[in-house]
This record gives sequence, C-alpha cells and structure tokens, in this order.
Amino acid sequence: MIFAIFLPSCYQSAEKKDPFPTIYWLSGLTCTDENFTKKAGPQAFAAAEEQGVCLVVPDTSPRGDDIPSDDAYDLGMGAGFYINATNSPWNVNFHMESYIATELPALVESKFGVGTAGRRSLTGHSMGGHGALTLALKAPPGSWVSVSAFSPICHPTACPWGIKALTNYFGSVEAGKEHDATLLLEQPGKAAMFDDILIDEGTDDEFGRAGQLLLSDFEEAAARVGQKLTVRRQEGYDHSYNFISTFIADHVVFHAEKMRKVQA
Repeated sequence: MIFAIFLPSCYQSAEKKDPFPTIYWLSGLTCTDENFTKKAGPQAFAAAEEQGVCLVVPDTSPRGDDIPSDDAYDLGMGAGFYINATNSPWNVNFHMESYIATELPALVESKFGVGTAGRRSLTGHSMGGHGALTLALKAPPGSWVSVSAFSPICHPTACPWGIKALTNYFGSVEAGKEHDATLLLEQPGKAAMFDDILIDEGTDDEFGRAGQLLLSDFEEAAARVGQKLTVRRQEGYDHSYNFISTFIADHVVFHAEKMRKVQA
C-alpha cells in the first residue's frame, strides 16, 4: 500500500515530535493518494502548515496484478469502500477498514511519531466521506477526535453505489449494513459520539441529485439521536475537486482546533 504524508515545517524543528495532531484524508471512487495531493494540495497544505498539523493520504484500495478487480469503476481496485470484505474473491485483499483503523495509524505513529495518543481525525470525499463517517462511528470512543466529510455516501444500503459494493463485498446488503453511517448513527452508544460533525455538499452535485449520497437521510438520523451536525450546502458546487479545494482549509481548521483541545 502507498500513502502520502505531509509534515509541517515545525515538525523538523520540534524537540518533541509527539504528539503532532494528524488528519487522515480518505479519497473517493477511482482515486489514489495522488488525487488529493495534486488537486487539493496548495490549499490543503497551506492550511495544514498554518495550523501545524500533519496530513496522511492513503490509497483507496489494494492494487497489483494479482489483486481481484472489475471492469466497472465502482468495484474492485480504486473502490475499496473502507470495509473488510468477507465474500470471495474480495475477502483475501480488500481489508481497507482494518488498514485505516489500525494498520496505517500504527505505521505512521511508529515511523513519524505523529497522531499518537488518539490525536487524529478523519475526513474524506464521496466514498471516502462514507469511510470517514463509518470508521469514526464504528471505532471505540476517543479513537478519532473528530470527523468531517465532503459529499459523503451517507446511506449505502439505500443507494446504487452502496448496494452494488455491499452485495459484492459481503454477499448481501443486509450483511453489509454495519458499514452504513445512517444506520450506525442510530445504534446504541453512537449518539453524540462527537461534539459536532461537519459535512459540505454542493447544491449542483450530480451524484447527490442521482440519489447516491442521501445526505438528508443522515441529517434526519442525527436529529433523531441528538448528534450535532453542521451541514453546509455550497451553492453552485458539484462533486469535483474544485469543490474540495475551495473548502478544505475550513475542514483542516475544524479538526486542528478540536485536536488542540485534546492536547490541552
């Protein structure tokens, strides 16, 4: 697996690198680590530099000639959906949930000494927004300080992308419902896990209009369980990285402020 990491300049001069607050970015369908670093880079890295936080940007799936895939863009390589697949042939390699939840943080903390003692946050876009929400809600309290998302797939058991992925990776939609942020939010103990969740979605998002994201379902679930949710519907923006690059600094600041409170 390949990942990118951004370390602010203060990292080099710090006497004690531990603990640097660290934001993990999860990308969407068809993406690699390069989509975020190239397309959201200047704004994201400038904000991270100013806030003194690290950014970790993993790939979206395992890759290689011996890795199973599919001709369609929304299954297989580039479409890991941040789950641990149980259905063949995906169950051998597609373990993105445990990779993001445990393996990658352990590696980053060991090699770079950042994001330790739970000083880490999750954010992402589209499929990666789904990953950020579900992994944050599934983790034990305190594993992630905060969570946000851009145009996340909020209710995958009820949208075409999610139904296809869950059916293939788990054998049925029912078997994959533990990876649905809207359903997770209403499980016992999940209400108000975070003091706020920030979500941005463009009003001209083509996939939102096609019923792939279902943000309103997540909003309704949050209201039912008392989870504070800040939703910003950004006028005129679509699903592209132009949208992300415009508002990524807000998300970096959102997470940096919450992680600084934990450090204090």
